Amino acid sequence: MKLPEIVAAFSLASDLGLGQPMEHVLRSWLIAARLGDRLGLDPAERGALYNVSTLAWVGCVADTPEVAAWFGDDIGFRSGYYQVDLAGLPMLGFMLRHVGAGNPALYRLRLGGRLVVTGGKGIQQGLMSHCLTTARMAERFGLDDEHVCRPLQQVFARWDGKGMPQGMRGEEIALPMRLFHLADMVEVHHRTGGPDAAVEVARAKRGKQFDPTVVDAFCQVAPEVLGDPADEHDWPALIGSEPTLQRRLTETELDGALEAVADFTDLRSAPRAGHSRAVATLAEGAATELGLPAADVTAVRRAALLHDLGLHGVPSNILDKPAPLTPHETERLRMHPY
Repeated sequence: MKLPEIVAAFSLASDLGLGQPMEHVLRSWLIAARLGDRLGLDPAERGALYNVSTLAWVGCVADTPEVAAWFGDDIGFRSGYYQVDLAGLPMLGFMLRHVGAGNPALYRLRLGGRLVVTGGKGIQQGLMSHCLTTARMAERFGLDDEHVCRPLQQVFARWDGKGMPQGMRGEEIALPMRLFHLADMVEVHHRTGGPDAAVEVARAKRGKQFDPTVVDAFCQVAPEVLGDPADEHDWPALIGSEPTLQRRLTETELDGALEAVADFTDLRSAPRAGHSRAVATLAEGAATELGLPAADVTAVRRAALLHDLGLHGVPSNILDKPAPLTPHETERLRMHPY
């Protein structure tokens, strides 16, 4: 199996955590890749673009505690990212509208006051944890530090320097990440509002969140780069056609990659730390005790490592709710394996 195929599968879990339909991340990569071709990306940057695009949001598991503490439904909060300019007063207004969601008005008012007084420092720390966690995931996959791991620490950077890491701006941000920033946003607006909506949001954020050169190139060829959101893509074939994405894993490397996915899935909820590995160990022992063939024992262990991948689509305020779940919440949790 190829590493990019595992990363592609894991990106579907990231879609759930963002509150977006399946394949949002992969479609974002395709948009970024088409635009990158027009900007003359070199082979190393093309490979980095895939890994940056598909791994950028895996760090959501790291900022989930902070996001949930402030805003309740972490997935609902993230789905709103795409409708605002995440800097200055628009960002503050967005956070105040979501702060303490689902709680009584007085509690929300107090929490909103704390948010203003602290300047959202806890949220900033959560975002930095996101970036570091994402880079750590790439390291565990054995990906290149310079072309992948470092750019993944720029997920929340902005062209105008108003993002994080604080002060990082302009061409200090790696080109693959600048392409991803635009593609991630325009994919959502194209899917929900068509090509004109995608161009409009790109122009509105030109020189702010997005690189002006990247925006200008996009606006010139938007219909060709965006394609049709209703198209069904053969992702294995697309990955297979990219020369820089042909790394095959040994059996040992495959186990390590699946363990990394399991560990990051368990980060969705602090009490679940180590859960997936423990289940895999028990399942492997049971399969061995039953006398299953070695290949089947391995398959059982690997399946157990991934059994909770769907938890990325369950909000933290359900996973960690101290009170009994409502019927709706129970059903949402029950459906996570599907």
